[in-house]
Amino acid sequence: MVINILLIIFGFVLLIKGADILVDGASNIAKKFNIPEMIIGLTIVAIGTSTPELVVSATASIEGHSDLAIGNVVGSNIANLFLILGICSIIKGLIFKKETKIFENPFTIFCTVLLFFLANNKMGGYPLITKKEGIVLLLICIIFIIYNIIMSKKGNNLDNKIIELDVKENHKISIFSSIISIILGTLSLKIGGDFVVDNASGIATLCGISEKMISLTIVAFSTSLPELITSITATKKGDTDMAIGNILGSQIFNILLIIGISAVLSPIPYSIKYNNDILLLSVGTIILALFPFIGRKNEMTRFNGIIFLIIYITYMLGLILFNL
Repeated sequence: MVINILLIIFGFVLLIKGADILVDGASNIAKKFNIPEMIIGLTIVAIGTSTPELVVSATASIEGHSDLAIGNVVGSNIANLFLILGICSIIKGLIFKKETKIFENPFTIFCTVLLFFLANNKMGGYPLITKKEGIVLLLICIIFIIYNIIMSKKGNNLDNKIIELDVKENHKISIFSSIISIILGTLSLKIGGDFVVDNASGIATLCGISEKMISLTIVAFSTSLPELITSITATKKGDTDMAIGNILGSQIFNILLIIGISAVLSPIPYSIKYNNDILLLSVGTIILALFPFIGRKNEMTRFNGIIFLIIYITYMLGLILFNL
């Protein structure tokens, strides 16, 4: 089992490094063709931070490990919400922007509830996220990306001189090296995903515990590391709205993009034992949306963060105790 754990760790290193290399290569090609930074950030980089979850869930879905495919996303979202936002708001109170209150919070709630509905509607005769439902999730994801690009363009005023300088710098970018980066990043993601899924499943079999337990704890926490590092760094620098935006964006992409692609590749059988976890996620997301309107206006306070962190610790302890 020690070898399995070491291979999972190695797999996560490949996933995180592969995502970085892939994002760098894709971003450089986008810059070479003078695609604005904001569009790169809202598409390539935003999706790139969710790449570890995407590869793990897609690989698990194709190989028939449906519990890993679902548990990875649900567990990551729970970690993002309660653990990461909890820690960030303890470091420094998180300020909610107007757009977050009006659109992003309600949309995150909508996506979470939609996941619950699609997983439990039994359109395939039993709980199953079908290929058609996966396509629906991907279409909503595309609409979400387009909306963000439009809103960013409205609020973005770029200086022409800066654009001219950027264009000159972009000519120095090598298309060949960027393509090599994309290929290497993709290979790293594929190998890393295989290591994580195969060895996580192996540990579950050896220890006699469920794939659900493994996916909601070890796998979910590990695939949330990019969001954890990014959000804590942003909070320490005072970019608290970026910390909230990073987490909410990850929540949305995890459901729409990752479950969407995984279901299109292979329909995902759903176990109703995840209903309690999704219910917790839904309630937590609703509470987060209420923070700007209760207590200290437009802020998730340190006290709120402590509550979220306690909820996460209690949740993890409950998973461990009930699965021993």
